[in-house]
Amino acid sequence: MLNLDKLNSNSELDLEDEQDQESGVWLSISDLMSGLLLFFALLFIATQIQLQKKIEELRKYEEALKNLPLVVQTAIEEGVGGDAVEVDPETGDVSLDDKILFAEGESELKPEGKAFLNKFIPIYSDVIFSDEQFDKEIARVVIEGHTSSQGSDEVNRALSLERALSVTNYIFSEQLNFSNEERFEEKILISGRGEIDANQSLDNAKDRKVTFRFQLRRPDFSDFVNQEGEKVKESIDNQR
Repeated sequence: MLNLDKLNSNSELDLEDEQDQESGVWLSISDLMSGLLLFFALLFIATQIQLQKKIEELRKYEEALKNLPLVVQTAIEEGVGGDAVEVDPETGDVSLDDKILFAEGESELKPEGKAFLNKFIPIYSDVIFSDEQFDKEIARVVIEGHTSSQGSDEVNRALSLERALSVTNYIFSEQLNFSNEERFEEKILISGRGEIDANQSLDNAKDRKVTFRFQLRRPDFSDFVNQEGEKVKESIDNQR
């Protein structure tokens, strides 16, 4: 004969075991969700902190970009002056009239040109390294040779490049010494633009020049995006 009391007792035990197992499962899921919520809360806080740092970097970049042309213009007007130098108030590009540097059609610096560079370059380089933010944001200083539209394209390209090279060679020769010379040299690029930027309809003397132009670094948020993406991926992998 079946023992009904024993059977009922076993059924009750099995039911209790199932309930305990289900309770354990729900506790595990609850713990997992709590852990995930805590992680993402901390991740959000960390992301906000990093984002604020990037926003501050962007603010400094914009401020430097805004102030640089004025600082360049003021320094050159006070230290050099004259009509031979033109500063773009928007970009800080400095254009030197070719007449003060070279004879017509020549790429060899005149004595007056060397004397001018002796005065101009120390002032110009001092501006770049006078502010840590300027130094950081200015990736390159491009020394560009330009010609008017008179003559052939081939001759003008060659002449503009030779003039830019002549200016650069003199700047870093033993005849010209200035502070931060090595750091300044690391930023230099040389370019011969020929008549590309010249007025093609007439021979304009203002098109014949040597220009010092800044290449600025662009704000880079890629490292921030990559770091946060790696954190999320790592979190998901750890929870599997």
